[in-house]
Formats: sequence, structure tokens, C-alpha cells
Amino acid sequence: MNALIGRKLGMARLFNEEGAHVPVTVIEVGPCPIVQVTAGAEGAGTMVQIGFGAKKPTRASKALLGHVKRAGLEVVPQVLRTFPVAAVTDGGAAPAPTPGEAVTVAIFKTGDVVKVTGVTKGRGFQGVVHRHHFGGGPETHGNTRHRKPGSIAPGTDPSRIIKGKRMPGHMGARRFTELGLKVVRVDAERNLLFLRGAVPGPMNGLVTVRKQGGRSRHD
Repeated sequence: MNALIGRKLGMARLFNEEGAHVPVTVIEVGPCPIVQVTAGAEGAGTMVQIGFGAKKPTRASKALLGHVKRAGLEVVPQVLRTFPVAAVTDGGAAPAPTPGEAVTVAIFKTGDVVKVTGVTKGRGFQGVVHRHHFGGGPETHGNTRHRKPGSIAPGTDPSRIIKGKRMPGHMGARRFTELGLKVVRVDAERNLLFLRGAVPGPMNGLVTVRKQGGRSRHD
């Protein structure tokens, strides 16, 4: 497995060996039980469905209760996510995932580069200055269009607003992936992962953490 589901707890700071402070985001990651393993097509690897959290049985459908029971689980996860896992060859050391097993934060180690996906904070309806960082109009000399977008389309040709024009509208509350975050510390006893930098979403927001190749954005 190279991915887990977690919950953003907030931000803090750690001190490295040189005494410099490092801003980190603390994420409670796992343990995530494996609910289903689906064999993909030839060369496509395996799809593994994992869960996180716990849902009240009265709030779970009968189909979901049966789906979880087939994996040998007694608690219905709050959220389910499916991730691809590379196929294990004969000489591979990684064991094949089995339904009912729990994947913990131990799959990550200090120095790993990961990407985190979550839903950003909702900002509601915002204007172009806040949403797209427009400079705005003059503040003096009788101007009354301090935070308005100005001209948005020609009147003759093409006589319409071009698709994709930056306009006021709903801001935030969208799926976003932050790339190139480095693992600073792994606390296996408390299932905590410390990542350098900020991740999308509010406190207690659900996120997915996946391993990523390449360099960190903070190198």
C-alpha cells in the first residue's frame, strides 16, 4: 500500500537538528482496514479499497453492512476510498493485500515525499479582488469602482463573454491536491504524520495521503 486516509488535526512546528523551526501539519492517519481487493486487468495492478473512522450501524445501509461483513469487519468505516496497488511479481517482497487487514502509518517514513488531497475551506461568494487577486481600481479622484472587475467583454466582436473569464463567484469548497510535501516525523504509537507545509481543508477535515516520487517542494 502507498496511500492512507486521515484527518487533519491542525498545524504546529518542530525543531530540526540545527535548531531551526519547521512548520508542519499534523494528520491522524489510519489505521485503515482493507475492505475489498479487486484484481485489475493484465498489467493494471490491483485496486484496494480501504476505510477510515467509524460509522454508527443505524446510519449504514444494509448493502454497506454486508459489504463490510464480507471483509470480516464489525465496524462500518466512516469513509471508503479505493487506490491502485502495483502488481506483486514473483520476486517482489511486498505481500499481497488481504481484506480485513489494517494498514497503519508505518508505511511512511521520515523523508518520504507525499501528496495530500482534501476539500478546501469554503469561502462563499467572493469578488474578483479576493477570488482572483485583482488589483482593484483607484482609491481616490472620485473613483467609485474600487473592487469591481471593470470591462469584461468587447461590445462588437465577439460580442460575448469569453469562456473562462475570471469573474466573481463561489470560492473554495473544491477538491485540491497539494504536491511535494515532505514527511518530517512519523508517530506510529499515536498514528500521527507530521508533514512540512500546509495541506488543504479545515481542522478535522478528511484527507488522503499518497506517496509521490521526485523531490520535495521544500528542498
